[in-house]
Amino acid sequence: MIELGSPLARGIVELGLSVNDTMQRQLLEYLALIEKWNRVYNLTAVRDPRDMLHRHLLDSLSVAPHVSAHFALDVGSGAGLPGIPLATAWPQTQVTLIDSNQKKTAFLQQAVIELGLTNVTVVCDRVETWLPNHKFDLVISRAFSDLSELVEVAGRLCAADGILAAMKGIYPHEELAQLTPEFKLERVIPLTVPGLSDARHLVLLRPAH
Repeated sequence: MIELGSPLARGIVELGLSVNDTMQRQLLEYLALIEKWNRVYNLTAVRDPRDMLHRHLLDSLSVAPHVSAHFALDVGSGAGLPGIPLATAWPQTQVTLIDSNQKKTAFLQQAVIELGLTNVTVVCDRVETWLPNHKFDLVISRAFSDLSELVEVAGRLCAADGILAAMKGIYPHEELAQLTPEFKLERVIPLTVPGLSDARHLVLLRPAH
């Protein structure tokens, strides 16, 4: 993974982020863990580590300049995306990763331990029935579902002054047209991911008061 150090560092500079050498080492270790576990657990369809760097790590980090939180929730975290890269870049943020798949949450638990991420909590549960003891000022998902379903299953976990964020590919015109009135559109931010030409957008929704 060391050969990915330079493209990772370049990508972080392109995104305008401040991620120190220790954090970058953690991110590379995380990629190595995904590659190792992927052989048995099928965490991601992306197999090539260089593709993982752009499609997973830098893709996840591309939202960091546009959102922030004290308490963040990654809904349907899967292999820990975007939650683990964000938790690495945001050491002051408490990040909760929730997924109902036991194999994936076993990987997440192991990754948290091996990476020494003291600001991450892993939950194995269905997001629609999970009852946390507090709400989150950022609820984020990456390829979890369409916007209406995300609002339906996870909207209640968003604080009144919080943000519900959905990472999307192309601009989701149809999904936005079908939004229910519980949430209002704050804005849609076009994202540029270093090394990727694919369209990426970040949809930010706020609870309607």
